[in-house]
Amino acid sequence: MRTHRCAIAVLIATLTLPMAAQRRVPKDLGGTRGFNYQSAETIGHVEFWLQYNSAVTKRDLDYAKRLQLNQVRVFVPYAAWERDKEGLRKNLLDFVRAAHERGIGVMPTMQYKFNEWKDKAAWSNARPFVADLVATIGKEPGLAIWDVENEPECCFLPPTPDNRLHMEHAMYMAKVFHELDPVTPVTIGATFAENMIAMGEAVDVLSFHNYSPTRARIRASIAKAKDYAEQVHKALINTEIGCIARANPYDVTLQEHMQAHVGWYIWELMITGNWGTVHGVFYPDGTVRDPSVVAALLGFFRNRGSNVVEDVPDRENHLTEAVTKNKAWLADPNPDWEAGLDLAEVSANLLEAAQLAPMHNLPTRQVEILRSGQQDIPALRSMLREFTSLLEPYQLSPGDPRRSRPPGFIR
Repeated sequence: MRTHRCAIAVLIATLTLPMAAQRRVPKDLGGTRGFNYQSAETIGHVEFWLQYNSAVTKRDLDYAKRLQLNQVRVFVPYAAWERDKEGLRKNLLDFVRAAHERGIGVMPTMQYKFNEWKDKAAWSNARPFVADLVATIGKEPGLAIWDVENEPECCFLPPTPDNRLHMEHAMYMAKVFHELDPVTPVTIGATFAENMIAMGEAVDVLSFHNYSPTRARIRASIAKAKDYAEQVHKALINTEIGCIARANPYDVTLQEHMQAHVGWYIWELMITGNWGTVHGVFYPDGTVRDPSVVAALLGFFRNRGSNVVEDVPDRENHLTEAVTKNKAWLADPNPDWEAGLDLAEVSANLLEAAQLAPMHNLPTRQVEILRSGQQDIPALRSMLREFTSLLEPYQLSPGDPRRSRPPGFIR
């Protein structure tokens, strides 16, 4: 009888535990390989949801799967919900399920009514919005974490008085999510590790952003975030990294976070109309802006050490031959169009293969554009002169030892 009463007591205690104790809080998110997402075909997050295209979403998620990415962060604006509640529910459910089918967890990131955070009396107005989202996807297995507010303290360190009020709003919304969804963990995407720490008690998972321009500063931010996470025994992730305009190259920042075993989300998967000039991996057709980003996402990085092997593009005299033929074509008063295009293509391939030219406007791309247009000898002359001038410094003299074979070489 006594054993039976003890068992009942344990059961009652379990059922009356605080809701937070039943929450699916991850212990370690170091294996998170995530991305921020909006389709390339839409402008802004509101338009993304109002013009949602399931086929486009699945195409893009397939790109992410090929890169072995396992988490997606997607913004969900109040404005989209306000304009089409039923449409947002349907589209959000489709998104979460499509991601889950591909082994990708979803982190919805909230955007509330514009500037409502400035009025404390209006904060509770967001409850119907949150409640509807929880009712729609709260029990979906693809839902990973609620990001209850993005960068409420953007972008000041230390925060301004307005920032502090915005941070207070974010912590208030964390409580709302905790109340309405007793299972899914919550986070706040802080702009800086320091501000993440200031809001740390309000969340289940710690999240910070890092667009620092040097390895030392990236490492310092990671170290500060990790130290705090270890003190409070909470999982840590970085939900925004990578920007070519902030001296925060993807391959550099990814390498630092991987080596520190801190999970990450790049900004962003697609080259979009919003941020495409400085962020993004894929074009809609699956081509990429920079293959080094793809390599970095898969854990392969450029060799920046002292053991780099020098490229010798003229080792077998092909570069010298290209320069000689280019000059002959340029000296011809009536050059052949197709022959000139072939010379330009050979030169472009040499330049790209040995990385002798800026890669933001690929030489081969320039050649293809000329090939696909009307015959334009002056434009081809200009291109071939430029390519030749880039190749010439890498010509080797006949007796240069770099033309020789290594000792014992047999072919």
